[in-house]
Amino acid sequence: MNDPQQPSTFWLGNALLGIALVMLIFLTSLWEALGVWAMVLWMGLAGTGMYLVTKDKGPSSNLPD
Repeated sequence: MNDPQQPSTFWLGNALLGIALVMLIFLTSLWEALGVWAMVLWMGLAGTGMYLVTKDKGPSSNLPD
């Protein structure tokens, strides 16, 4: 149909979530290097990524209420 493209914040949020996923895989070694700051950084990345992804409400519906 005629759906608009996703805004750049959606793709930035997905990129942050991808980085958070990679960081979660290597969290053990990051924990040894950074300590508790590794978890704080992961929570910040995941939270910001989720905020940016859910900020977009998606295409509007043409169906009546």
